[in-house]
Amino acid sequence: MIEAPAGKIDVDRFRARHEAMAAIGATGRGGIDRQALTEAEIEARALVIGWARLRGYALSVDPIGNLFIRRPGRGGGFAPVLAGSHLDSQPNGGNFDGVYGVLAALEVLEALDDGGIETDRPIEVVVWTNEEGARFQPTTMGSAVYVGALPLQQALAVRGRDGVTVSEALACMLRKLPHCADRALATPLHAYVEAHIEQGPILESARRKIGVVLGIQGLRQYAVTVEGTEAHAGTTPRLRRRDAFVAARRIAAEFDRVATDAKDIARLTIGRFDVSPGTTNTIPGKVTMTVDVRHPDEHELERLDRAIREICRERAQPCSASIETLLTSRTVNFATSVVDAVREEAARLGHGALDIMSGATHDAAFLARLCPTGMIFVPCRDGVSHNEAEYTSLENMVAGVEVLAGVVQRLSRREAGVGA
Repeated sequence: MIEAPAGKIDVDRFRARHEAMAAIGATGRGGIDRQALTEAEIEARALVIGWARLRGYALSVDPIGNLFIRRPGRGGGFAPVLAGSHLDSQPNGGNFDGVYGVLAALEVLEALDDGGIETDRPIEVVVWTNEEGARFQPTTMGSAVYVGALPLQQALAVRGRDGVTVSEALACMLRKLPHCADRALATPLHAYVEAHIEQGPILESARRKIGVVLGIQGLRQYAVTVEGTEAHAGTTPRLRRRDAFVAARRIAAEFDRVATDAKDIARLTIGRFDVSPGTTNTIPGKVTMTVDVRHPDEHELERLDRAIREICRERAQPCSASIETLLTSRTVNFATSVVDAVREEAARLGHGALDIMSGATHDAAFLARLCPTGMIFVPCRDGVSHNEAEYTSLENMVAGVEVLAGVVQRLSRREAGVGA
């Protein structure tokens, strides 16, 4: 029998904390700009640390800046159950993406305290570093480094568009935040559960409160650089031009063509397109663009990878094009034991649930390499995310917290087995 702390979940506390977070990095247009390791994200982390210290929870930070908040268990030597998400946002982001999962996990810890409930295993809340990849590429950097999918030194050397490296930004953050203990990368975990808004329209359309996430579709991210020759806009004949923009535009159109399928399953996005030198009367000599490709079928991702590379070779003339792989995240199927726990808790609490695959990537994709992993989705209005109009109701958020609390308790039992 699972002791349910749902009655101890403090809705007013949860609402107040969500509102406090929404004020940090507020754009004045209903959203936030709280990019990774900026002053706004540092302020948000400081607020979370303050709440955790009021409860006496142990705090630690690993070499990439992932923050961990630990509530001890009654047994010694057990690997913890981990829950959480991220606090960083897109430049014009919403108030729910990521932050909901952190606040939900923290509320679970406090609900357990308020209910006087002990767990066999420790339970931890995590704040992952640079999930969004808006300031520093690639996305899901903190979780990728944690599990060993991205080398630490490679991540630390990444330079943002503002000229600051991850290493420099981390050092600044650590100087400004209260001291936390050191934590090693890849510290063993018993399980990981992440609560998140769906970022799509499926749950809302089906009128379900809970998404039982079966897995995450595969992702590839690239940086493509097209190089030509800068020349005068008024004097250089068309046939003698090596216009990097014209070549990049041609390449981008071909990318879109190869990613268009009859069932509308593949997703390809060019999120950045930088033209250099960027003056009105100079033919561009260099263009850089990012390419984000997603598909649930690994064979299709491989096909798209080959097509993208072939397009860069064949369509750049008379310019040249090079491609760098920023991130590879394979299609993930979550552990059946964790998926079943989410489904059963949703049913026990009377929350309508729906099995769903995630189109968006999340830190859970990398954690699945390290331990049994699952996710809980709640609906968002019109499926809008990465947008200042992003919204989900308090009722939906609380339902997700309740399910998360029950799942975490199940997984934290001494005898709880969590196979693949």
